[in-house]
Amino acid sequence: MVWRLLVGVVLVVSYVAVASTDAAAQFRPSNYGNDPMGGFFGFGGGGGSPVQRTTVSFPASYKPGTIVIRSGERRLYLVLGNGQALSYGIGVGRDGFGWSGVKRVSAKREWPDWTPPAQMLRRRPDLPRHMAGGPDNPLGARALYLGSSLYRIHGSNEPETIGQAVSSGCFRLTNDDVIDLYARVQMGATVIVQQ
Repeated sequence: MVWRLLVGVVLVVSYVAVASTDAAAQFRPSNYGNDPMGGFFGFGGGGGSPVQRTTVSFPASYKPGTIVIRSGERRLYLVLGNGQALSYGIGVGRDGFGWSGVKRVSAKREWPDWTPPAQMLRRRPDLPRHMAGGPDNPLGARALYLGSSLYRIHGSNEPETIGQAVSSGCFRLTNDDVIDLYARVQMGATVIVQQ
C-alpha cells in the first residue's frame, strides 16, 4: 500500500513539474523574442534594478514622450507631461566614453543581436564577433537605437552595473526597466543626453 502511495506522489510531482515547465515555455518563444513576464520565471536575466523606477516631479517643458538622460545623475527620465516623468536608474559611459547631444529613436528591437563595432573589437579582441539575442546577450531584452550612431538605450545581463559608469557610451537599464520603457516609447521620440 505504501509503495502505491509513493508512486502516486511521484506521478503528481512529475505532472506538476512538467506543467510548470510548459507554462513557463509559453512565455519564451524560440529566440527569446518576447518575455512578457520580465524574467519572472528565471530566464531573461536582468533582475530588479538597484535603483527603483518611480514617478517624479519634472517641471522642464519637454513634450510628453521625450527621453531626457542625465548622465551625471545616472538617471533616464521619460517625460509624462503635467510636470512629471518616470525616472529609471541607468548605467552610463565610463570615463572617456560619455557624450551629450540630441538624437531620435530610429529603431526598436526585442532581444536584439549584438555585433561589437570595430573600435570595441580593437580594444577587446576577446569579444565575440556576433552574438544572437537572448538572456546572455549584453544588450538584454530590448534596445532603442539612437539615430545613426552606435549608441543605444538597452537592457543588460549585468543588473549590478546600473548606477555606474561602465559602458562604451550606451545607456543600460535592467531588463525589467527596459521592457517597461520600450513599451512606452514611440519610434522617432526625441532623446536628449546631458552630462
